[in-house]
Amino acid sequence: MNATDHPLVAAYLDSVARETAELPADRRAELLADLREHIEVSEAQDDAGIRAVLAELGEPRTVAASALAEEGPQTPATAPAPAAAPAPTGPLAGRQAARLVAALPALGGLTVLAQPVLGALVLAIGLALLWMSPLWTTRHKRIGTATAVAVPVVLLLGGLMLAGGRIGPLELLLIGVFLVAVPAVGATVLLRALRD
Repeated sequence: MNATDHPLVAAYLDSVARETAELPADRRAELLADLREHIEVSEAQDDAGIRAVLAELGEPRTVAASALAEEGPQTPATAPAPAAAPAPTGPLAGRQAARLVAALPALGGLTVLAQPVLGALVLAIGLALLWMSPLWTTRHKRIGTATAVAVPVVLLLGGLMLAGGRIGPLELLLIGVFLVAVPAVGATVLLRALRD
């Protein structure tokens, strides 16, 4: 059974839908689709796993209050309803897109080694997608950011030390290991968080 077909999930989503009745229909549909995708990506199968995913999302009333606060006070006459976002389809939809988002910050950090401008661009895009995604907690997003940004920071510090003549072969080896290992650890943490 798919996690989104579980009775606990159906009850949770119904509760969120009731609590967000004041939202424009397309915004409510977008919120519910985001919640369904987060639950589906978690791949939780049993009651305990489903409960853990739902607890991570928060109480339906809290989720609804956040969504309503983001929407702000608007009257139907002054605020046009935004167009509904199409559901993700194709090869990068769902789990594959989440894996790509988890890997982009690390790839961007590593790409800085060979192509600084391209690496900085990939790093910025990866971090933006990571922070916009509802799939990870703030803690996981901070870990992903810190491990991806560590590469350019260590490169800068290593370059300054090398220019000052204060770096030897052992330090270069340690820097090289650090530059590869830290982004890999960050990507691994993000990917594992998707499975949990």
